[in-house]
Parts: sequence; C-alpha cells; structure tokens
Amino acid sequence: MTTPHALSAHQAHTRLHELTVLDVRTPGEYAAGHLPGALNIPLDQISRALPAIRHAADHGDILVVCASGARSDSACQTLAEHGIDTATLAGGTGAWAAAGHDLHHPEQAPRTTWGMERQVRLTAGALVLAGLGLGLIHPAFQLISAAMAGGLAFSALTNTCGMAAVLAKLPHNRPQPGDIDATLTTLLDR
Repeated sequence: MTTPHALSAHQAHTRLHELTVLDVRTPGEYAAGHLPGALNIPLDQISRALPAIRHAADHGDILVVCASGARSDSACQTLAEHGIDTATLAGGTGAWAAAGHDLHHPEQAPRTTWGMERQVRLTAGALVLAGLGLGLIHPAFQLISAAMAGGLAFSALTNTCGMAAVLAKLPHNRPQPGDIDATLTTLLDR
C-alpha cells in the first residue's frame, strides 16, 4: 500500500502541466469551478474508475482535488489501498482560489448546482428549524434538532459527512449519462 501525500496550491500550480488532476466533487460543484484540465470523477465513482486511474498513474502523477481536502483525502486513501500513488491538494479548490489561481468552468455548463457544503448547511438548518417548529406541537420533535446537532458534532470530529454522502446521490448532484464514461476514456488515452 502506498501513502498519499499533499501538495500546496503553489506546488500543484508549478507542476500542473505534468499532473493528471482528478476532481472528486459532484458534477455541479465541478461545473462551478475546477482546476485547469481537471477531470471529474465523483468520490462515489472512484471504485468504478480504478482501472482507468491505475492506467493514468502508470503514465504520470495523479493529483486528487475536492473543495476543502476531506473528500480528496478519502479518495487518495482508497486509491492507496489499491496500490495507486496519489497526492491531494491541501485545502482543495478553496486554497487554490485563495492563492490567486484561476478556476475553469466547462464550456457548456448545463446547470448551476450549489456546492456540497452549502447544500449541507441548508439541509441541516432546515431540519433544525423543522425540529424546533414541530417541537411546539409535541416536544418529541425536538429530537430532530438534537440529532442534527449530534450529527454535525460527529461530522466535525471525524472529518466526514454522512449528509453530504446522501445529498451526493440526489439527481442534481449526479453525472449526466456518459460523462463518467467520457472521463474514463480520457484517462485511458493518457
């Protein structure tokens, strides 16, 4: 098993021309802005993409990117378990943009989807408010708010997010038919 490592935004920028960049965010997040030349393979599609990623890794270094670094760390760990050496972008696309580097957008941006963090905040907030509101009808409904608070604390402690995993499965966060196949073909052509 290999050990994934991290590159800073500056290190990644200087090596961008020699890296295969995999963006593991949802297609909507990818469309909102990604590193130049990045290919979108959502985190839940990594297992399906293993052969193509292994092929690309045999021909050059792989950089895995997400919004903040948590999903790319998870993807790198999965790839390392399969013997594929990768690096993650420390701080994700947020750090990339903060360093003054441009984010690219697909030429035919089919839709605008909120980033996953924003979707999680909206859903969590709505559930807390619903729990509090319904708690006026019956106090047991306040458990919804308590469960959300517990889930958010667990998410922070483990640096994982179950709600994001569920939201990623919604239709607006899924790749369009053929998108992942085209990306895998691009990886195999490297």
